[in-house]
Amino acid sequence: MNAVTTTLTEDQLALAEVTLDFAQEQLAPHAVAWDQDKHFPVDVIRRAAVLGLAGVYVREDHGGSGLSRSDGVLVFETLATGCPSIAGYLSIHNMVAWMIDRHGDRTQRDRWLPGLCTAATLGSYCLTEPGAGSDAAALRTRAERQGDHYVLTGVKQFISGAGASDVYVVMARTGEPGPGGISAFVVERADPGVSFGPNEHKMGWNAQPTRQVVLDGVRIPADRRLGAEGDGFRIAMNGLNGGRLGIAACSLGGAQSALDRSLSYLADREAFGSRLLDAQALQFRLADMATELAAARALVRQAAEALDGGDPLAPRLCAMAKRFATDTGYAVADAALQMHGGYGYLSEYGIEKIVRDLRVHQILEGTNEVMRVIVARGLTETLR
Repeated sequence: MNAVTTTLTEDQLALAEVTLDFAQEQLAPHAVAWDQDKHFPVDVIRRAAVLGLAGVYVREDHGGSGLSRSDGVLVFETLATGCPSIAGYLSIHNMVAWMIDRHGDRTQRDRWLPGLCTAATLGSYCLTEPGAGSDAAALRTRAERQGDHYVLTGVKQFISGAGASDVYVVMARTGEPGPGGISAFVVERADPGVSFGPNEHKMGWNAQPTRQVVLDGVRIPADRRLGAEGDGFRIAMNGLNGGRLGIAACSLGGAQSALDRSLSYLADREAFGSRLLDAQALQFRLADMATELAAARALVRQAAEALDGGDPLAPRLCAMAKRFATDTGYAVADAALQMHGGYGYLSEYGIEKIVRDLRVHQILEGTNEVMRVIVARGLTETLR
């Protein structure tokens, strides 16, 4: 991977090397076949967990790696050079594990984190609904308190890992309309009343399932609630700050792989008596692609450092990084496909898969239009 590494510590360089080896040995050789077969390689995810990649941010006393967000963006960028779809799922799984570690009590952490960190238990995040996407505070799934239990009723949409995952962090309404009436719960796949829609037919991310999660009077003990009643929206947004960095990093890794493949292809391909790599027009485009990726990488790392340091501007920086890196990653991958000509359109070269996988990064974890809203609000709030 031709990433800029001059600012990395020795530990981070070692982490990148181990993760890159895994990506190139365990993910890259199978990525196209998994995409075509719509195969979710749980066994490979569990091998990643052996390296500590399923509990990246979880504290070590519960089996996690205890790494920083700065370490995490390096992990997910590197994994995505092998397969953006699997790297993207691992980013979401790690977000779920972090939310339980950060907002759960001791009993909740003891119950779920060991399994999540080994990937014996897989996790999914349930915020979006059929009628509440970008306007997440308008969600309608309800959690009615009945003595020592809550009864959850509603439908969650576009849930990565649904059906295969064992643990679902679900946002549901316990109070008044708006963000203050939302609470967070941990629902298990085996809970009576939990079911799943069919696996969605998608443009990309085919190596992981995406289904509705249907909650039909799911009765769970009150001790499954994360935090206090009304804390759910804050918990959800805190999780998404890190999730946005993970998806941004996955865009960088997928695009870097597309750029690297383009360099090799242009070096081997001749036209009009010379290598395509020697054509100045193509060299200029390659230079722009590398420059844009380097700029996006720098912004992602700046946002990760801000989140690690508790900077009050971190949510805005995470939104900036997510918007810029996912737009840049998709543009670079699309340019790489063009450089491959007709071969880029063939599935066996793997470029068109990267393009399809990276397209959804501009939508999930908050659309890029919503990222602009977050940034704009931060810029203008002092003038109100």
